[in-house]
Amino acid sequence: MTKLDRSAIEEIIPHREPFLLLDEVVELVPGERVHARRYVHEDEWYFAGHFPGQPIMPGVLTVEALAQAGAVGVLSLEENRGRLALFAGIDGLRFKRIVRPGDTLDLYCDLEQVRGPIGRGKARAEVDGELAVRGTLTFAVGEAPE
Repeated sequence: MTKLDRSAIEEIIPHREPFLLLDEVVELVPGERVHARRYVHEDEWYFAGHFPGQPIMPGVLTVEALAQAGAVGVLSLEENRGRLALFAGIDGLRFKRIVRPGDTLDLYCDLEQVRGPIGRGKARAEVDGELAVRGTLTFAVGEAPE
């Protein structure tokens, strides 16, 4: 089991501000599972327009945060270091709870299958133990960015 801070996350995935949506990795078993966190602050760039007076984290950004967590799980494998994990599919995605400023978003991805460059993972996001989003993410591991 491995814990990672933001700088260690940046050594694994290429995302950077303002699009790096992980603050820490609480647990990592490379190629198997990851539990990451996002602390949702009231000054997030997207709250100014989503929605004025009623700030809600966009669902697509919650899904992106889940994908980034899954990418940490896949790209932390030695054979995938320095590569990219790209979306190849999203299945059975359901939104169950609104995410607001002040929430701590716990992001989980259990990798079910990794064969060659393609993999799938069951992903879920929770706030205070309450399900916010769940679904299955499919990814393709691509070449390293230039």
